[in-house]
Amino acid sequence: MTTGSPATDLRSKCDLLRSLHRPGDPLLLPNAWDVATARAVVAAGFPVVATTSGGVAATLGYEDHEGAPADEMLAAAARIARGVEVPVTVDAEAGYGMEPAALVAALRTVGAAGCNLEDSDYAAGSLRDPARHAEWLRAVREAASAEGYPLVMNARVDVFLHPFLAGAGPGTQEELVPEALQRANSYLEAGVDCVFPIVLWETDALRRFVSEVRGPVNVVRRPPAPSLAELAAMGVARVSWGVSLYRDAMARFEDQLSSLQE
Repeated sequence: MTTGSPATDLRSKCDLLRSLHRPGDPLLLPNAWDVATARAVVAAGFPVVATTSGGVAATLGYEDHEGAPADEMLAAAARIARGVEVPVTVDAEAGYGMEPAALVAALRTVGAAGCNLEDSDYAAGSLRDPARHAEWLRAVREAASAEGYPLVMNARVDVFLHPFLAGAGPGTQEELVPEALQRANSYLEAGVDCVFPIVLWETDALRRFVSEVRGPVNVVRRPPAPSLAELAAMGVARVSWGVSLYRDAMARFEDQLSSLQE
């Protein structure tokens, strides 16, 4: 049972989450989408709960990629954070168009020990300018620091995502590594704690990224990504599952529904 003031408790959760980012001994984050799945993650022995925006949005009746209203997504995150005693890191998508101070205040109110922040501009259907995005991330860090809130910031690098959504194969990934590294290192210089080159899974490209980036790396664990042992050997510090567990659960539910009709 936690003790002390809520602010002290949240700071201790932030500190614990940050300490678990160990290159070569990655923090494993099976992503949850409601209180029930978050409690299942904790019951299985995982020390941190991460949310998935795709799963949360779907349960609320919306599309991923900021298709859901920010207040509904944040309210869902707050229920999850209240429902477990471990640190919760919240998938805050691209920040919902909020100013840095407002976003920080919202995450603190939710009880988030950490957050994911993406560099996609969903309205434009493109990536954000890396320099401007780094400035925005720096402002988020400064707003959190001004409040004495050691928020653990995981900056998602979406360079590899847009070709993936367009149907390009992993053979294109090697040529995108330089841009991904430039973005990731500028985000780390801006004060984030970890970078997340989502859907980077080609082994040589991923190994190069991890070896040349100047901070901890998060990798999404989905085929054809390397095994957990291989990711650890590369020096990955954090592995998450994204929306895949939600999709697997829904597929099983649909199969069961079909069997009932038979």
